[in-house]
Amino acid sequence: MKIVTWNINGIRTFKNGIKTTLDSFDAEIICVQETKVTRDLLDEKTAIVDGYNSYFSFSRGRSGYSGVATYCKDSATPFLAEEGLTGLLANQGEAVGCYGDQVELSSEELLALDNEGRAVITQHYLIGTDGPQKLTVINVYCPRADPDKPERKQYKLQFYRLLQCRAETILSSGSHVIVLGDVNTSHQPIDHCDPDDVDNFEDNPGRKWLNHFLFGTAENTKNGNTEDELKEISQKSASGGKFADSFRHFHPKRSNAFTCWSTLTGARQTNYGTRIDYIFANCCLVKSAFIGVDIMPEVEGSDHCPVWAQLSCTLQSSPKFPPLCTRHMPEFTGRQQKLSRFFVKVSEKDRVSKDSEESLPGSQDTGEILENLNPVVQGNSVAKKRPTCREKDTNAHKAKRSKQMKTESNAKGSLLAFFKPKQTPLIPSSGNLSLKLTESSQDSPGSESDTRSCPGDVQTETSLSMVTEMETENQDEVEGELTSIDKSKDCKKGPCAGFWKAVLHGPPQPPLCKSHNEPCVLRTVKKAGPNLGRQFFVCARPQGHASNPQARCNFFAWVDKGK
Repeated sequence: MKIVTWNINGIRTFKNGIKTTLDSFDAEIICVQETKVTRDLLDEKTAIVDGYNSYFSFSRGRSGYSGVATYCKDSATPFLAEEGLTGLLANQGEAVGCYGDQVELSSEELLALDNEGRAVITQHYLIGTDGPQKLTVINVYCPRADPDKPERKQYKLQFYRLLQCRAETILSSGSHVIVLGDVNTSHQPIDHCDPDDVDNFEDNPGRKWLNHFLFGTAENTKNGNTEDELKEISQKSASGGKFADSFRHFHPKRSNAFTCWSTLTGARQTNYGTRIDYIFANCCLVKSAFIGVDIMPEVEGSDHCPVWAQLSCTLQSSPKFPPLCTRHMPEFTGRQQKLSRFFVKVSEKDRVSKDSEESLPGSQDTGEILENLNPVVQGNSVAKKRPTCREKDTNAHKAKRSKQMKTESNAKGSLLAFFKPKQTPLIPSSGNLSLKLTESSQDSPGSESDTRSCPGDVQTETSLSMVTEMETENQDEVEGELTSIDKSKDCKKGPCAGFWKAVLHGPPQPPLCKSHNEPCVLRTVKKAGPNLGRQFFVCARPQGHASNPQARCNFFAWVDKGK
């Protein structure tokens, strides 16, 4: 069997389709972290993948944050599946059990550790040389300790202790245990790109916990103990040392084997990263069943890369999916009916015929039926009012206008059509227009009565012809006015442009870095402090070790506020 872990940094990482990505690993169990999806945003194509069954844990406090998921092939369906480490989120019939001693933490602290969607546990059966054996896979996304938030450091250490307590309790029950995922701590100096640049590297609480959790650490090796002696010490120990880093078991001295890089500095190009994604397993399982473990830095799409492990045993498939499986979610089972199914669309003709059969005699024609179904109430009488001639004209005008609006709305294909400037005839000035109209009305005594008696179309044509004559007569005058306006605009354009260029200057020109003689990039300080919002220039090359000539040099220059 093969098992894979990958921090995908968002479920949208699967750009080519989630099934294509899962199939590319050719693994029975694929564990992903940082899905950044809540249950209300989980769609069916992500939750139910053909050939796989999936198990999700969601963040209950923040949307688009944290979250883990385990995908199992249908040939490796687990017998049990559980969300979280505390057991508070487990429903009856799906709990793996074996919670250990959780007295140190209050119920509020336990619930807070599970509310961010950081763990999914699946339990399988291995088929090996010694017969069927239990295998429990714990998929975790451990918290990050934000240096600006001391409470998160305490939260991270509580999560570590809870994880160790649960894993060791399950192991003591007789099941093999694999703990895998993003642990968010590089264990040894060989797992960090620049450990000398990290203050108090060995004193980090997360590394101390890993030394206590893992078997055969550098701290135990310094004491001169052999591997068998270390194993005996680990087995006798009340806590810690019961799990092995499977990657270091096969590659104890491989350097530059990193699984996470900063995307802001382009550090992946120079392999300037850390190894914080692991596949831990109990020592006996690593020695007896693990064939090989390696990282996959060639797989892109996230700031992390996948890690895989190959085992010599096979998995027995459960005949049914556990209750936590997404196939049992009501929104994906197909049993939940949509609200639209409760409404049936009935045509007007059918509604009229049905109502007429129930309440109206069959001798009435359709017009009378419609009139009785939609009466006009006036006082105590119920009757249909006959339209007058003026109402007929008004109704005809409304119908014509409605039809015209529908035609226009159908003709306009995009929203931009509503913002096109209206094309209006050029009128020289209101004074000339009023003068012409006054003169024409005075020249023809009967023009007022004639105009009132003419149809609207004739009035419009007459007005347009008058405006056209005026345009022809005053064309030279209008052109002269426009020319003078353009000249005045040109006169004002020069000083205004110069003024705004002086006020709204563009970004400063980047200097050249001294080592590579290349243009620098402009950055802005986003960390809270006295320099928040200030801009500075640094070398444009990706971040890397100081000994790497292809990496970023140490050029740095603040941007003056006046520039």
